[in-house]
Amino acid sequence: MGLFENMLKDNETLFKNEVALSFDFHPKPLMYRDIEQKQMANCIKPLFQSRDGYSLLIHGKPGIGKTIAVKQVLQELGETDEAENIVPLYINCWQKNTTYKIIIDICEQIDYTFTQNKKTEELLKIAIARLNKSSVVFVFDEIDKVEDYDFLYTFLEQIYRKSILLISNYKEWLIQLDPRIKSRLNPQLLDFRTYNQQETKGILEQRKEHAFYNVWDNDAFNIIVEKTFQLKDIRAGLHLMNISGHFAENEASRKISKKHVELAIEKLDELSVKDLGLEEDKQFILSIIKLNTGKKIGDLFKSYQENGGKMSYKTFKRRIEDLEKGKFVSTKTVTGGEDGSTSIVTYLSANGNTKNAESTKKLTDY
Repeated sequence: MGLFENMLKDNETLFKNEVALSFDFHPKPLMYRDIEQKQMANCIKPLFQSRDGYSLLIHGKPGIGKTIAVKQVLQELGETDEAENIVPLYINCWQKNTTYKIIIDICEQIDYTFTQNKKTEELLKIAIARLNKSSVVFVFDEIDKVEDYDFLYTFLEQIYRKSILLISNYKEWLIQLDPRIKSRLNPQLLDFRTYNQQETKGILEQRKEHAFYNVWDNDAFNIIVEKTFQLKDIRAGLHLMNISGHFAENEASRKISKKHVELAIEKLDELSVKDLGLEEDKQFILSIIKLNTGKKIGDLFKSYQENGGKMSYKTFKRRIEDLEKGKFVSTKTVTGGEDGSTSIVTYLSANGNTKNAESTKKLTDY
């Protein structure tokens, strides 16, 4: 009767290469970003003639390919014979958020290992001397996470031939930059637009071909495309594809069907914003705000510290400003009372409405 012919055997899988569903996976070609990558290349091109390059601020929403596009440009640069004298440096400023951490990272990338017991200024001088023997492409990803910009001023002043690419979710970051740095940087702006629905489908199709065998029902895949387009974040679609595949495998199904996708969305009702790209420290702060919505920012900071938070009050405020820009929270300045002027921070639902402490952000709310 063939009752078991559509069931997976123990040694079978629906996944061809699950790594291809990671957002850090770099498929080639990178679809729909030719224009953006061309502008990056144009900022770097003067270095090929041993001239100073241009600076570029790359901005746009999370999950639309900014980092992948830049990394592919750096990879192609490294594979170009004519670029032998150009040093590419990529720094993640979320992980390296001070001048000291950044210069240590750069020293490691240029194979200078004698960093122990050396001060920041000493390391800067050593790195600059080495880098000035070549031309340099600096990429500072998530530049808005940096605590100080001493390194940027120094590189602008003392590196002879460089191109500086800055990546941020917020174009507004440039406004708060020190005027001395801003005038020297004078960056071009590159706005990464969100993908339209057809482009979203094309990107997910490409990942599907890398990640799975021929196991997707069309209706199921189209639900993934529609949900991803609604979220405006490719990472969410990749995550849903992965979860749907595992649900199908758990049932020993040879096909990923509509019910597996719907089950994935249902089970992801409590999906944390971390899975949609929110960094760990912001997720932690957001969890504090959820439990204390409508309270003063000073009280939130005390609760943050009581729960093990280590960042300064100034940095804490900046993270809340980022959460407000991402429409996770709203803030309202109130005056009067014993505290003078203060901010009230309220947790928001995905549709922009206030929520109580028991509420959670659901994938299906988007």
